[in-house]
Amino acid sequence: MAADFFTGDLFARVRQAVRPGRTPVVGRGAPTDRALYQAASLLLDYPTTELVEQVPTVRALVAELGGPARSLLPLLDRLESEPLTDLQTEYVETFDMRRRCCLYLTYYQHGDTRKRGSALLAFVTAYKLAGAVMSAHELPDHLGVVLEFGAQHDLDRCRGLLVNHRPGLELLRISLTDRRSEWAGVVSAVTATLPPIDGEGHEAVRKLIAQGPPDEDVGLEAFTSSSYLESGAHP
Repeated sequence: MAADFFTGDLFARVRQAVRPGRTPVVGRGAPTDRALYQAASLLLDYPTTELVEQVPTVRALVAELGGPARSLLPLLDRLESEPLTDLQTEYVETFDMRRRCCLYLTYYQHGDTRKRGSALLAFVTAYKLAGAVMSAHELPDHLGVVLEFGAQHDLDRCRGLLVNHRPGLELLRISLTDRRSEWAGVVSAVTATLPPIDGEGHEAVRKLIAQGPPDEDVGLEAFTSSSYLESGAHP
């Protein structure tokens, strides 16, 4: 489970971020991003009874945060109302069987090539520099892991990792949106905390859509995103 990748109380630290009177640091996002990232990390994990038990806590946190965090509500509603086995099946079909919805950020840029090992090392190094204690049951580039790192350890380094892999993150958001998946709201809430993607970034997304990760013969499932092409989100 990505949500317990790092040691420490799940919400004890991040709830301090929603205290009133705190203002964003220019260029570094809002202090409340820690709380949002923790909530998003939980929701990007495989659905379990433990996750369902956390829904009231996450819902209360969303109510305090407002703003982009409100896009988490559709998934919270489903977690409370639908059979867990149905959600588990959909999670696997969405994230484990579709390359365009991969939660491992380095995959979009490097595929399964040897270069991916070096990219993974950059995540491990960032965690070590922040003094994060890692377990060994999940790869360090899993989006849920990265977000929990930002929530519990180093928000700035987390944001740096997300920005460095923004094209892949953007494609994940687009793909989930086109599938009308409630998980799209979780990724959208995260991207809303980052600087706007620029023209070069949009070009990288277009290239990724057309060609796919390295050593793939075709693009990501011959994916053409109408929401991306028609939304005006282009250079």
